[in-house]
Order: sequence, then structure tokens, then C-alpha cells
Amino acid sequence: MSALSGGSPADATWRQRETVAFLANPASYGDGREAVTQVATHCSIVFLVGEQAYKLKRAIRFGLADYTTRALRARACRAELVLNRRTAPELYRDVRAIVRGADGRLRFGGPGEPVDSVVVMRRFAQADQFDRMAEEGRLSLELLRALGHLVARFHLAVPPRSGFGGAHGLRAAVEENHRELLRVAEPLRASALPVLRGRTLAALSTLAPVLDRRRDAGEVRRGHGDLRLANICLFQGRITLFDCLEFDETLGTVDRLYDLAFLLMDLHMRAARLAAPVWASYREIAADSGAHEVLGLFLSIRAATRCYALAGKAMRATSPDPAARLMADARRHLAATHCFLRRPPDWLDQPA
Repeated sequence: MSALSGGSPADATWRQRETVAFLANPASYGDGREAVTQVATHCSIVFLVGEQAYKLKRAIRFGLADYTTRALRARACRAELVLNRRTAPELYRDVRAIVRGADGRLRFGGPGEPVDSVVVMRRFAQADQFDRMAEEGRLSLELLRALGHLVARFHLAVPPRSGFGGAHGLRAAVEENHRELLRVAEPLRASALPVLRGRTLAALSTLAPVLDRRRDAGEVRRGHGDLRLANICLFQGRITLFDCLEFDETLGTVDRLYDLAFLLMDLHMRAARLAAPVWASYREIAADSGAHEVLGLFLSIRAATRCYALAGKAMRATSPDPAARLMADARRHLAATHCFLRRPPDWLDQPA
């Protein structure tokens, strides 16, 4: 998602400079003996202190996410806590308010003027995130099969939701992808984006009755919404899904296979052999006879979403080598959108 009038991450940091300074100060946390480490993302700044992490949402607005006011950030923090406790209750601890006391100084909670909010999480090793483990060849067959089972149980435990999904909901995702891809078209060297949009909408039109039947049969649920390897970790030895999409109910309430498709696409783009055991084990718990019809389209749309995210990250990179690698990966995802539409991956037909 591209930043709109809310400004850039740098602008957001400037507007929240007092809050950032407070969170970066070891004295803000008890006796002040713990060092504070900052990890910046496009949406947040995470402050690592001892065994805990304090996640501050940047005062920034994107196409579908608005964090520009204190009240909006506080609401997003509360939603993040509630939604992520479904899959990571040990990881997500609390939402803490930052207030200005009568002495003018910032502090956590208590009487005073509300200034901002943070999500408080348990800290975990970045080496235990599944994207890092995939890069290092540490995703075993056992782990991948367990991951498929875990996601299936999560999807079946979430109740169906009416008023979301179906062909109409997926069309909105296609159009959002197209708008965001147009923003990065020049550095992406993508001149045929209208062709991709047309092919995707044609496939969507063909499958509209199927998608609507799936919605009416209860397959649309409030899932994770951003089920990529970067949002899965090992915590205390258990596979844990975290950092789900909290800012938009429409984007997060989707066909369960569309939710799963982000993970399958991410695995496939790294190595097709990684996707196969997750898909096979998912079906052992949550069988779906209509999957073959829709998953090619779902994978294509997810690849397009990842494409513009990678291209945007490349444009924000501060050194040329990482930027070049990210943009090359973005182009690879763009090519995959067409491949998924033409022919679903071979592992889709492999027996469970």
C-alpha cells in the first residue's frame, strides 16, 4: 500500500518524535537498566526492551489504513490485540496508553492527557520467523505439515461471516491491486498492467457463481488476512501465527482458501516443494472439493499484492543492492500472477 496524504514514514516519525523519544529512553521502563533496540517497518516502530516488545503505529495513512490520529491508532492497537490473541495469546500481552501527566512528561498509563498507544508483546528471536527459516533451509517437512494442520484448525474454529467475500469482495481486492501496481509501474517496468487486470477480472467473472456459492456455504470467515511466512514464528517451541491484518474488516474477512493462498503463494515462490506439504496437511483437517477451481485465481491475486509491496520496499531501500534484489523479486511475483491464472501449480493435484 502506498502512503497517501498521511505522509511518509519519516514524516510520521517527526510528528511522533516526542513519543518515539519516550519509547527509546531506557528510563521509561522501570529502573532504566535495559537497553532499548528499535526496529522500524513501514507501518510501525517496534521498541525491544528485555523480554518485551512495544509496537507503535506510525501516524500515517495508506490506501486502506489510516493511523493519522491518536484515536485511530488506539483503536487499531485494540483490534490488533483482540484478533491476534486468537492465534498468539502468549505473544500478545496488552495495549498500553502513553499519557502526558500534570508535570508535562510522558508516561505509561495513569491520569493525564492521552498521547498515543502501543501494543505490548512478548519478544521472540527474529531467527525463529519462518521467512528467515525458509531462507536458511530450516523449514522441515514436519514443521510444514504441522503448519498446514494449524492453519486448518484456525480456519475451522472461526465462525462464518455474512456480508463479506464472494465475487464482489474479491473484485475489490483486484481493483486495489491494480491501483497500487500503477503507483510502482515505472520502477517495476510493467507496461502491461491493464492486461493483467483484464485477465484477472475475466477469471473472476467466470468464477463468480462459484465464489458466491462458497460465501453462502459459510466459507467466508475473519481469517488472518496477511498470512505470510514473515508473520509466522516459533515461540516457546510452538508454531505461532501473529501480526494479522487488523485495520480493515473487509480485507480480513475472506474465503478461507483466499486466506491460505497468501501462505501457499509465499511458499511456492521460494520453492514449490515447500507449498505441497502445507496444502496436503491442510486438506487432511479442512477438506475442500472445490479448491482446484478457485486457488489459481486466489494465488494470482495474492502474488499481485506481494508484487507491489516488494516494489514499494525496493523504492524505500537506502542502498542499491537490496533495492535491486527486492525489485527483481517484485518482477518475479508479477510474472507469477499470469502463471497462476494460466495453470494452477502441480502440487494442487497431489493426493493428501
